[in-house]
Amino acid sequence: MRGKRLLQLIMAAAVLPLAAGGRGEESREILQIPGSEGTALVLEKPAQRVVSLGPNITETVFALGKGDALVGRTDFCDYPPEVSEIPSVGTLTEPSLESILLLKPDLVIGSTHMQQETADKLNQVGIPVLYLNSEDSFEGVYALIESIAMALGAEESGKALTDEMKATVGKVKEDVKNLSRPRVYYVIGYGEYGDYTAGGDTFIGQLITMAGGVNVAFGLEGWRYSLEELIKQNPDLLICSRYWHQKEGFMEAAGYRELDAVKAGRIYTIDNNMLDRQGPRLAEGLAELARIIHSNEIP
Repeated sequence: MRGKRLLQLIMAAAVLPLAAGGRGEESREILQIPGSEGTALVLEKPAQRVVSLGPNITETVFALGKGDALVGRTDFCDYPPEVSEIPSVGTLTEPSLESILLLKPDLVIGSTHMQQETADKLNQVGIPVLYLNSEDSFEGVYALIESIAMALGAEESGKALTDEMKATVGKVKEDVKNLSRPRVYYVIGYGEYGDYTAGGDTFIGQLITMAGGVNVAFGLEGWRYSLEELIKQNPDLLICSRYWHQKEGFMEAAGYRELDAVKAGRIYTIDNNMLDRQGPRLAEGLAELARIIHSNEIP
């Protein structure tokens, strides 16, 4: 950004409503919105112009029926399809400050990949920032949705959404309670660039367990695996992304094609965004995961 242009934008942004700790001259309801890591944001009124810095945030805003309040999003925010009509402010980790300022938001909501430097710069020019990290748990996702709903004045919609998700999760747990527990391998990466899967300490690893499967990489911390260990474990079934022709490539790759699950055609695909993005589609993703793992037992 050129210095003069940025200075003009900062001066314009200075007139934006600030996060406030008091009521000011007029009596109005103060919103105290819980953020992550013990933080809280204070707003004088629900946000009307929001920039989202995370795909899960964007999906949540739309799921709450507040898509018309979203004025900016990142390059990676691609669901629901109508977000393509909303201007992008750049990447998850390095959004353009100039682009954000031009949109004149009264709130920026960031998630896992937002850098502290970005939040500091936005605060310096008077733009409130709400940081929400779902903390790798369903409870964290519910809290994220509730905070966004409060910030947008959509508390009733937020409660309805989390209630629906909790009902879906409860049904999945009940459905798989007495079923067999197949041994599952979740494919993230494979081949010449290394093997990657969801270890037992990852959120996706937890979802596999919740869906009634046994994660063969349960003892792994993190994501890096090996073909040798995969062959040794010889899982009952494999699950990979439905994008990037991942299934076809995996089935044809040397070593991987020798797995019993591949030979028997027990390799399935899922929309991994439902699992990777900890937002309103997560319960739906869990239900789909359970249907895949128990393909002959859950309709």
